[in-house]
Amino acid sequence: MSTRILTVEDDERIRTAVKLALEDEGWEVVEAATGEAAIEAFRAGPTDVVLIDIMLPGVDGFEVCRAVRRQSDVPIIMVTARADTHDVVAGLEAGADDYLTKPFVPKELSARIRALLRRVRSGDTVQHRMRFGDLDIIPDEGVVTLAGVTIHLTKTEFRLLVELASSPGKIFSREDLLDKVWGHGYLADSRLVDVHVRRLRTKVEADPGNPRHVLTVRGLGYKLAA
Repeated sequence: MSTRILTVEDDERIRTAVKLALEDEGWEVVEAATGEAAIEAFRAGPTDVVLIDIMLPGVDGFEVCRAVRRQSDVPIIMVTARADTHDVVAGLEAGADDYLTKPFVPKELSARIRALLRRVRSGDTVQHRMRFGDLDIIPDEGVVTLAGVTIHLTKTEFRLLVELASSPGKIFSREDLLDKVWGHGYLADSRLVDVHVRRLRTKVEADPGNPRHVLTVRGLGYKLAA
């Protein structure tokens, strides 16, 4: 089955270069120059990965990301022209799984996409139920419930939760989680982990400001309460 990637970029030169690079990998590429066109294109057919530039005319990249995320847990990579903390964090908070800073080389983009696809298509599962108080995790079914209510997580959030739950009480450093959840040799900073933990807490904690399950160990990382 062909891999279909939606690229959202208003600069025609960048859009064309990205399209050629991704097609060289054997992937099908659908292009959109505006946020409105991107949302229409996403609704028009199945998509495996979405690549969204933050700065777009009209509907910006943040809103495109939120619109896609309301419909699907498809992997999303946000692209920003600056390594600006606000832009990066806002993109991740909008639902992106990853980010890239311009200028980037095509090989780096392709590597990020391959890592996302491997995670999504991985057949690795744990064949049992894990229970932590009112939080239930069934990895082989992709199901998480809180007090009996099913919780919807993105694929990245789910993998993060399962990784923490695989060793209850164990402290995972941010580097551990980047390696295990985002992929071996992954080059990124700890903001990816921190923002995803915050997003995860809004879903699996009754009181995200006072978490019972996903705990911060100051100066060391995160753990799932045993």
